[in-house]
Amino acid sequence: MEQDKQNKKNPDTLKWLIIGVVIFVIAVLLFGAGMFVGGMKARFSYRWAENYHQNFGGPQGGFMGDWRLMPPDRGFIQGHGTFGQIIKIEDSTLVIKGRNDVEKIILIKDNTIIERLREAIKPADLKIDDYVVVIGAPNDAGQIEAKLIRVMPSGESSFGPFPPLSL
Repeated sequence: MEQDKQNKKNPDTLKWLIIGVVIFVIAVLLFGAGMFVGGMKARFSYRWAENYHQNFGGPQGGFMGDWRLMPPDRGFIQGHGTFGQIIKIEDSTLVIKGRNDVEKIILIKDNTIIERLREAIKPADLKIDDYVVVIGAPNDAGQIEAKLIRVMPSGESSFGPFPPLSL
């Protein structure tokens, strides 16, 4: 009889031991998944921050400059678009010279809408020295992926000549 009690006790112990090991393995996998996702976010943030000043013209003194001397509404530009003059065209990439002569890299995608006034145009119709307004989203390299590019009319308008680019 004592032997039967021992045999019943051993399978229960083995069952609980297996359940404990399975729970431990699941916990380790969840922790590993969290570490992986956190690492991906950290790498994205690091790459984006490293390229921010170069591509978006962040604060003139860099992020760690003397922020107390910087006026509160100056030093940063809009991260989701730009206005400026095309200074370089390569394949599906534009370089725009904007405010304070900061150059921004614009990527033209297949779904980018390009317009001159109300007319849709092709990327090949863009020319150096055209003034453009770009609306898009920054990528992890700090470039702007254009969703809309609108070419501004050149020369005189009904409002008079365009002012020089000093925003």
